[in-house]
Amino acid sequence: MLKIQYTGNGGAELTVSGRLQADNLGELADSLERLGRPVVLDLKDLILADEDAVHLLCACERDGVVLRHCPRYIRTWMARVRSRS
Repeated sequence: MLKIQYTGNGGAELTVSGRLQADNLGELADSLERLGRPVVLDLKDLILADEDAVHLLCACERDGVVLRHCPRYIRTWMARVRSRS
């Protein structure tokens, strides 16, 4: 599930909950592209992510998206992905 809230400073915060997997990454990617403003991605309610999701999160962070409340296992996985590239 994806929830979008607009902040008073012209930015947006997207909250991701549940599972983030290859079959639902399109919705997140489309939302990020459509917003085109400073974005915070809140992952506090994220339960499970797959490899495709981790690659997307790495790309998001590289492009300036702030990852808030990112679970430790995902941060560790992201670090491994970055070290291989």
